[in-house]
Amino acid sequence: MAAKYRLICTQCGHDCGTFSEWFANGQKCPKCSCARAEGEYSADIPAPKKGFKGSFLEKYFDILPLESRENIVSFGEGCVPIERYGSLEKWAREECGVECEIYLVRNDLSEGTGTFKDPAAAMAASLLKEHGINRYCIASTGNSATAFACYLAKAGIACTVFMPIDASPDSIAQIREYGQECVVVNGNYGAAKAAAAKVAAENGWLICGGNTDPIRIEGKRTFVYELLEYFDGRMPDYYFQAVAGGTMPIALDKGARELASRGVDVKLPRVMLVQQDGCDPMVQAWERATKTGFPEGWEKNFPSIEPKTKISILSAGTPGMYPIVAPIVRKSGGTFIRIKESEVVPQGREIWRSSNAQFGPASVVCIMGFIEAVRKGLIENGSKVLLNPGEGCTRNSAFMQEMTK
Repeated sequence: MAAKYRLICTQCGHDCGTFSEWFANGQKCPKCSCARAEGEYSADIPAPKKGFKGSFLEKYFDILPLESRENIVSFGEGCVPIERYGSLEKWAREECGVECEIYLVRNDLSEGTGTFKDPAAAMAASLLKEHGINRYCIASTGNSATAFACYLAKAGIACTVFMPIDASPDSIAQIREYGQECVVVNGNYGAAKAAAAKVAAENGWLICGGNTDPIRIEGKRTFVYELLEYFDGRMPDYYFQAVAGGTMPIALDKGARELASRGVDVKLPRVMLVQQDGCDPMVQAWERATKTGFPEGWEKNFPSIEPKTKISILSAGTPGMYPIVAPIVRKSGGTFIRIKESEVVPQGREIWRSSNAQFGPASVVCIMGFIEAVRKGLIENGSKVLLNPGEGCTRNSAFMQEMTK
């Protein structure tokens, strides 16, 4: 029986087979050793299923790289609530004269760990279970580590997490509560990745391939399907997210291209990625490229900085994903935006006061990015704007204590 999907190398176009072959080849293309591949599926695009209850893995099973529904590992995540953000619409209209519809992805209200890392973790746990893998490791600044630890624990898969020294104590504690091992490295995120790679190689463990891992991209790309369903066949005009690496923009681009190749009229939103001034290497690189007119090779020109931020999950000082993410931003007509970290706590209080919603610091960074974009005249009247905050208030107790002072 033919497989329902194939993994195709993004660099040389080689057919890498299914995840069975991908894992056997060390999660690399056997022809060119590229660690990036995208799924191609034989099934037709699924019809919309509004009101569907349950996991996105079940909803989109025919276009996901799983062979058996019995291997689905889920807390019912994926079909995340989207809410109209009326108080922010009012602010944009009254303070800046901008009329727009604003929608908020309430990741904090979904099942699982309440972050937008859950779909990738659910996909990983299900695939690893299907292929009989019982040991895994991952390096992360926080949310991915927590989500993977949670879902792999449910699948009965041991996961060792490597985190930088400035990782949130709440994330570390939560990972260990799931019964998973958490190793805090005396260094930054780069040091955590190096430690994870070393231990994985020494022990023969499978390791998460980072932001471009096809497991993560294939799981997250169905968000595009969700958006088309929610917005009746039209994508929002703008998409905002705080960013350290950038898996979601890559997944959005993959989902949009996939649908377009099947004849669906879909346009990628203007991707607006936000960083705080305590760790903004992507913003710095984008500003340099903009000033120089995007010369050849511009996407490979980015700084490596020492983060000076309290927002640990946004503390990637060497933006290795910039060469992949920045061209997507440019293609979409979007931009990178810097906000002041000193204003995150007071803005979090204002969001709480005006909308009765409490978010974690990275989520506030996302919302502040939209506010900055409006003030700079970057949002057109009549637009639909989607804000995708990463996490809820429970993910960072220290931030909540600051908010309630």
